[in-house]
Amino acid sequence: MTGYKLRLRFAKAGLLRLISHHDLMRCIERMLRRAAIPFKSTAGFRPSPRLVFALSLPLGVVGRDEVVELELTEPRDANDILHTLNQQAPQGLTFTRVRLVPPTATARVRRVVYELPLPAEDRSRIAEQAAHWLCQPAIWVERLKPTAKRLNIRPYIRGIAVTTSVALDVWVTQEGTARAEELLRLLGLDNWSDRGAILERTVVELRDEVVPADPGDVPPDGPPESIPLTAAEIAALSARLKPLRDQQPAVAASDWGASPNGPVVE
Repeated sequence: MTGYKLRLRFAKAGLLRLISHHDLMRCIERMLRRAAIPFKSTAGFRPSPRLVFALSLPLGVVGRDEVVELELTEPRDANDILHTLNQQAPQGLTFTRVRLVPPTATARVRRVVYELPLPAEDRSRIAEQAAHWLCQPAIWVERLKPTAKRLNIRPYIRGIAVTTSVALDVWVTQEGTARAEELLRLLGLDNWSDRGAILERTVVELRDEVVPADPGDVPPDGPPESIPLTAAEIAALSARLKPLRDQQPAVAASDWGASPNGPVVE
């Protein structure tokens, strides 16, 4: 199997979850150069590999099945590329699958799933909260970026399942999505990192890789409802969010903070 454009699936876990998306891009670029992989470069004053990530991973979140596309200057065996990248990868970064895609293909995300382990004593309460919010016709949250507004994220919530962990199943569109931290705040789990839990993104589903069995099970179409925030509301929201921005992701410190897919080795 040879080709010029490859779509790779990878996992980013352990302490590597604490590096930023830009650091991850620089890490993979160094891997490509060390492995002598013939990658295409961008144009401009500072050319870089033509790497396209389907969706950046929030800082501190483990990614179990992330997506990156790589363009080559000449055909190479895709499985050899996979093997070579894993030889150069640091601990915590693992490339799991690869497939050849057409040069015009684009990895457009359809939906994602986040999972957070729950202590046994909180599961029934979180299940009740999830049922409550799923019954609501609208769920309004406040955001400062890209513009300050109040946004209805209910159309983006595909489902919330509670077992030994809470699974947040959300649609992703070009118009937007619901953020994991917003849903966790609604469920009363905004202090999850303080308690040693590790949030994981376990599913990244692409539009060109799935055919929905139910014609009605599709992402929302069009922009969501939104209301601009006033200057006073913007100031109040900025003050409320500042402590959250100053916080750093915590390292797991309790049994229930282990990954739902197995313990995360630090």
